[in-house]
Amino acid sequence: MVTATAGRDEILVWLSEVADPEIPVLSITDLGIVRDVEVDDCVTVALAPTYSGCPATEVIEQSVIAALHDRGVAEVRIRRVLAPAWTTDWISAEGCAKLRDYGIAPPEKGGSKRELLYGQRRIPCPRCESTNTLAVSEFGSTACKASYKCNDCLEPFEYFKCI
Repeated sequence: MVTATAGRDEILVWLSEVADPEIPVLSITDLGIVRDVEVDDCVTVALAPTYSGCPATEVIEQSVIAALHDRGVAEVRIRRVLAPAWTTDWISAEGCAKLRDYGIAPPEKGGSKRELLYGQRRIPCPRCESTNTLAVSEFGSTACKASYKCNDCLEPFEYFKCI
């Protein structure tokens, strides 16, 4: 049974403390993957995977269940929301700032991959903010990131790809 004081807003605060396993400075609410919370005889959390096949999806779901159990919520259900599909536009402004502070360039809002591939849009370096940057590889440390380098400060960095 749900604890007497656990309402939807309080549960959303608790979920804001659940870290993304791949980028631990981000919470799952920063990522925008928490689509809804319903409180009835149990708590149902609707989560949108960042992309199909993301290896962190099940880890995140288990982390949500554990976090709510730790707060006294006995019965938790996870509902995967596949439509509408998650987009990087759902990352909060706070989440983008956290990414930048962590050294990862946040995704460009409303940008297309075509603009990035053909040099029409430059990704600012999260360290010095220069746009004199170059894509090194479409593949970074995780599937959602690409490798870049800054031609001004000479630092490598990752870019959180637009989806």
